[in-house]
Amino acid sequence: MISKTRILRGDGPLHGCALLPLAALLASLPLAATAQQDTALQTITVTATPVNETPVAVSEARQREIRAARPASSDSAQLLRNLPGVSLSGAGGVSSLPSVHGLADDRLRIQVDGMDLISACGNHMNPPLSYIDPTRVGSVRLFAGITPVSVGGDSIGATIQVESAPPTFAAPGEPARISGEAGAFWRSNGDALGAHLAASYAAEQFSLRYDGSTAQADNYKAARSFKSAGPAASDKPTQWLGGDEVGSSSYKTRNHALTMAWRGNTDLVELRLGLQDIPYQNYPNQRMDMTRNDSRQFNLRYQGQFGWGRLHARAYHENTRHAMNFGADKQFWYGPAGNVPGMPMDTEGRTSGVQLRGDVELSERDTLRVGVLAQRYRLDDWWLPSGGGMAPNTFWNIRDGQRDRLEAFAEWEARWSPQWLTQIGLRAGQVRMDSGAVQGYNSGYAAEANAFNARDRQRTDHNLDFTALARYTHNDQASYEFGFAHKTRSPNLYERYTWSTGGMAMRMINLVGDGNGYVGNPDLRPEVANTLSATADWHDTTGERWGVKLTPYVTRVNDYIGAERCTGGLGAMTSCTAANAGATQGFVYLRFANQDVRLHGLDLSGFSRLGDSAAWGRFTLHGMLGYVRGKDRRTGDRLYAIMPLNARLALAHDQGGWSSMAELLMVGAKKHVSDLRNEVPTAGYALLNLRTSYEWQAWRLDLGVDNVFNRFYQHPQGGAYLGQGATMAGTAVPWGVSVPGMGRSFYLGATVKF
Repeated sequence: MISKTRILRGDGPLHGCALLPLAALLASLPLAATAQQDTALQTITVTATPVNETPVAVSEARQREIRAARPASSDSAQLLRNLPGVSLSGAGGVSSLPSVHGLADDRLRIQVDGMDLISACGNHMNPPLSYIDPTRVGSVRLFAGITPVSVGGDSIGATIQVESAPPTFAAPGEPARISGEAGAFWRSNGDALGAHLAASYAAEQFSLRYDGSTAQADNYKAARSFKSAGPAASDKPTQWLGGDEVGSSSYKTRNHALTMAWRGNTDLVELRLGLQDIPYQNYPNQRMDMTRNDSRQFNLRYQGQFGWGRLHARAYHENTRHAMNFGADKQFWYGPAGNVPGMPMDTEGRTSGVQLRGDVELSERDTLRVGVLAQRYRLDDWWLPSGGGMAPNTFWNIRDGQRDRLEAFAEWEARWSPQWLTQIGLRAGQVRMDSGAVQGYNSGYAAEANAFNARDRQRTDHNLDFTALARYTHNDQASYEFGFAHKTRSPNLYERYTWSTGGMAMRMINLVGDGNGYVGNPDLRPEVANTLSATADWHDTTGERWGVKLTPYVTRVNDYIGAERCTGGLGAMTSCTAANAGATQGFVYLRFANQDVRLHGLDLSGFSRLGDSAAWGRFTLHGMLGYVRGKDRRTGDRLYAIMPLNARLALAHDQGGWSSMAELLMVGAKKHVSDLRNEVPTAGYALLNLRTSYEWQAWRLDLGVDNVFNRFYQHPQGGAYLGQGATMAGTAVPWGVSVPGMGRSFYLGATVKF
């Protein structure tokens, strides 16, 4: 953090949040009660209001605003939707994947309550942000520009930090208090329902809090038909899907969390226990559905203030038990006689980590941050035999997968004058990976399994990150920053160790929702990215009347983990054929491979106060524009699922207990597509959303309508439609159909505090 300004909260000062008047761009965030931007680090912070706690310098309007969109989505990734440079790749109803400046998924460092969670699934159905419900989120930090080494590591893009509401305590001399909040919502499209409950006990030195939530939804509907109506699959004649119904978009999720905290004069100890149960989450852009996801989390944190500075320590463990099969809208029975039941796929992931960081105030000018991180990850991915060609053995996709990180960093921040600030950091790490012996369903897989087992599978990567940035404050109306980052990411276990080129096995490995099949590559090299970025920030002297911010950037990635058409697989079952290598239509089979790529773009955002009076209230106009392009530097092919030119205009109005907004979203046509993946273009579109809320005493009521004019559209990052039919078969699902967006949807939410 380049600024020494702090925000005081229940757990003491927090780094990364300079108190600049915000207005700009972020009053329009769907959950923004308060949003501060540290221009030197391009850090955007969205902070919720915990029960019985009001963050410093947060207006009542901002506190109302954070709750405004909770009824509109059960996906915590939606908290980032309206931030400059951010878009969301489609997945399940609670599992969208954030993309920042064209980089997504494992290329971002995403932390939930300080934990570096890892997706334990060949389709990445359980990404980190799916483990926390929006109603539990207390703050979201996005480091979108030059990410400091103190918050980076094993990533080449942005860092996203999501935290639950901090513990609250009674003031000295005051009695302990009990408080809480309860709420419920309904959404018309998909008939979504949900509820949450939070209750806390706050004494002077002890705090206890419980958070629980549940949400479920049926399939949503597009604005018009995009396919023929009929049975979901041939073996499900009574499961009828309309032409406008997006198959496999339903879900049900339950989350529980218990937080205990003890506070001393200068330190804090906090223990969080989490439990998630997702009975099902279906996926319109994957061939399989999630039929189980159970997660248990243990998270212990210490924070202390000493004469030399501040100490942060954390130890955590997370265990995920995940299962996939065919859900309600996908064919379940296979084989010539229709007697092969489904395709059970089971995964268990175990993540343990420790972190230690010290913030040393060397002088009024200089701050030094040093830290270490150790993480141990174990993964087993196995598919039980179900009959036919999927028998008689258990298929081991990844067996005893291991991925261990060890990192250390040092970061020096200096304020040379009132105008100049600099920050330089170095982070060194080692990633050690290995995998045990595998096997296929039967002898047809023996050649590839034996070849994989015979080779040395242990890999050790030595990675290095370096960042340097500076900020120049010209006057109270203009500041400029510029910086450089060198960042490294090692492959994940699925990219390195999935081994079979059999068509069915490859179709089960897909991290991006494009319908293609993938196989791993043990010889992958780590990605190395070099980024140049600059930001100009102009605003009025108070920062409350108007503001404009411009951020151009360019990133060159050596050994980017992309893909190539696979050829030359072993055995008769391989799909890596000459026909696959030259196909220009249809779903294809790919091997993860290193490429050299370049991404460039810009973010433009701003706001203007249009009027403020006692009679009519406050009117504010917000605007945002995003542009990014990415391509292979050698072949010229475009990168997959890059968001086209997009813009947002929002008119916000606040008066008394009322807070309202009209939002216009505009997205250009996606014409620059990946030929390698046979990516399908999408048309441009514009959507209008309206929302309003009213707060009275302890009550809050939210009303809204998304896609007011019921426009049909296909999100450029929504992926290929695989929501129904015989999805396990290679050619039974039509190619060329993109997942459509949701049609008109009304929502209603109510919340009461006690």
